[in-house]
Amino acid sequence: MRKLSIPMQTPMPNDLSRRGLIGLALGAGAAGLLPASAALALTDSQARALIGRAVNEVNAAIASGKTGPALYADFERIFTRYADVPVIGRSALGVAARSASAAQMSAFTVAFRGYLSRKYGKRFREFIGARFEVQGARPVKTFYEVKTIAFMRGQAPFEVLWHVSDKSGKDLFFNIIIEGVNMLAAERTEIGAMLDRRRGDIDALIADLKTAG
Repeated sequence: MRKLSIPMQTPMPNDLSRRGLIGLALGAGAAGLLPASAALALTDSQARALIGRAVNEVNAAIASGKTGPALYADFERIFTRYADVPVIGRSALGVAARSASAAQMSAFTVAFRGYLSRKYGKRFREFIGARFEVQGARPVKTFYEVKTIAFMRGQAPFEVLWHVSDKSGKDLFFNIIIEGVNMLAAERTEIGAMLDRRRGDIDALIADLKTAG
């Protein structure tokens, strides 16, 4: 399979918080939310193309020179367009999602999307000069895993895996794994800790997520 070289302006240091900037991020827990019996309609070329477009738009946002809320708004639009935010949010909320009302889940999803945009958007400009090579895609159960290699100045290349599905009615990514570190699992741990500090009050968590990040 021919390699697709995609320049990107985002190097990744080796600590977990900096790795998180690529994803929103995004594990095995979410895969469990996808219908196990559904046949794959998505193709490997479609999955690869989705990740290529997402990476290019991140590049454009970084290169725009925007900062602060304007840049975070661009990231939020990218997440909305390419990430399955409802699936990511439900997985991050964990077991508490089972007792949440439809209205709470809707409000949480919006607040969570903004939270991720601010949290990771603040880190994007620290990482200049990386590029990604999309090396291929393979079916895994009910989704595709797109393998990319990140190349940075002064650091060894590392693997980034993107999980892509069309189970929400369109091609979207729902998880990213960087050198074995599952970003969605990390967010689930963090959101769970935030909820615990609020004694399980989902409405309080939603209110706080609107300004956190």
